[in-house]
Amino acid sequence: MRDVFFLDSMLTPKIITLVYWVGLLGAVFAGLSSMFGGWGGFNFYRFLAGLFIMVAGAIGVRIWCELLIILFKIHENIRRLAER
Repeated sequence: MRDVFFLDSMLTPKIITLVYWVGLLGAVFAGLSSMFGGWGGFNFYRFLAGLFIMVAGAIGVRIWCELLIILFKIHENIRRLAER
């Protein structure tokens, strides 16, 4: 607990996992609402667009979260080098 209050430990990497799952659920919800939402019944192109939104959204959220994690891993490695 002391590490968190005195900023010796990073809290954000733990939160990024939660952000990833929320973003993934958001991408799936956006894709499903694009596929089946609205008026006018089933439309094949709208279905493909929703599928694309789900796949591209999931990949985009994953890449974004991985880039954030990489920044924190770089920070940890630089801190280890500085302590030597």
